[in-house]
Amino acid sequence: MIDTPATPLRIALVSLHTSPGDEPGSGEVGGMNVVVRHQAEALADLGHRVEIVTRRSSPTQPDSVEIVAGVCLRFLSAGPAQPVPKGEHDAFIEPFRAGLAELGPYDVFHAHHWFSGMAALPVARERGVPHVQSFHSIAADAATPLSEGERPESAGRMEGEAFLARESDAVVAISEAEADTVRSRLGAAAERVVIVPPGVDGSVFRPASAATRAAAHDRPRYVVAAARVQPLKGLDLAIAAVAAVPEAVRPDLVIAGDASSEATGYVEELRALADRLGIGDRVRFVGPQSRPDLAMLFRNAGLVLVPSHSETYGLVALEGSASGVPVVAAAAGGLREAVVDGETGIVVESRDPDVWAGVIATVLTDPALADQLAAAGRERAERLSWERSAEGLVETYRSVIARVEERRRSASA
Repeated sequence: MIDTPATPLRIALVSLHTSPGDEPGSGEVGGMNVVVRHQAEALADLGHRVEIVTRRSSPTQPDSVEIVAGVCLRFLSAGPAQPVPKGEHDAFIEPFRAGLAELGPYDVFHAHHWFSGMAALPVARERGVPHVQSFHSIAADAATPLSEGERPESAGRMEGEAFLARESDAVVAISEAEADTVRSRLGAAAERVVIVPPGVDGSVFRPASAATRAAAHDRPRYVVAAARVQPLKGLDLAIAAVAAVPEAVRPDLVIAGDASSEATGYVEELRALADRLGIGDRVRFVGPQSRPDLAMLFRNAGLVLVPSHSETYGLVALEGSASGVPVVAAAAGGLREAVVDGETGIVVESRDPDVWAGVIATVLTDPALADQLAAAGRERAERLSWERSAEGLVETYRSVIARVEERRRSASA
């Protein structure tokens, strides 16, 4: 579907606990922020009016700011005007809901994460407009088998997510893996679950020149892992794997990202691990990166590593492919969809560092294989634009708007 600006929509994208205006990789800012920001801009490019609504986390933030033409970022006061650990945001749902009720009008509310949904759904129902939910991560109860690094959540979150899955007019999942979890774990009706994959900005995440890549084959290489620094992202595996690569071909490891607020001291644990494995001088923590800086880091790398225990999609894998770099990823959730095994990268079923070391060494020492994976990854990434992602959202929005309008007409008949 190619949407046109003939009938523009007024869209509220609700992101209570984290602002899509913040730099990815810092604090709790991750793939969800990237998705919301880029989809908002792509929706505006299609002619729609978008407001992103988030919680004020600093007293210097204004009530609103237009971040690009057609996209307004609004800050609502709910709780202290300062950063707060993610797990404490359920206390801010009620005051955030009250502030949200003062905004609009909107044709559709699209909430991101369960905090946002619990705030937005009642407002949408009061106004008789559709509510669309995206989860980005889904809680697991104590009886659900968890990957290492994945923690069970409070009963409040689990009940809230199940409620939102049942009551929202549509649930937008980012991958088939996430859609399956929404249906099986949360009990969402299959016909209300829609998959809208993310996109990638191929003008920012782009390959290095042929001359640069050729020269790189002749000098020591580094591999990069970009993620929030927390156990779920499996960065300990990345360190152990690099340490297990034979010294003659061992690359440096660059870790880009900030420590999560819920993982205090984890950077120090990872540094200590690198020291114990004898590669303390080969592991660099470079902190959160701007999008252009991250893209440059990727395009000059030998590999992008994504060793996460769990991912709904793994946007960083797609960004690595767009940068013309082979991706080595764990066989976790949506990473199986973000990386086409043996075509755009290698999906590793095992979490044995020696197995990962073997894959890393093979790709780094086989330029023909590396170039083949890189070229196929770039070709696939070029087909996955943010415009295409936004078109999928608009189709979903128009469908639920029509469905709600039909319910209204039937009720008044």
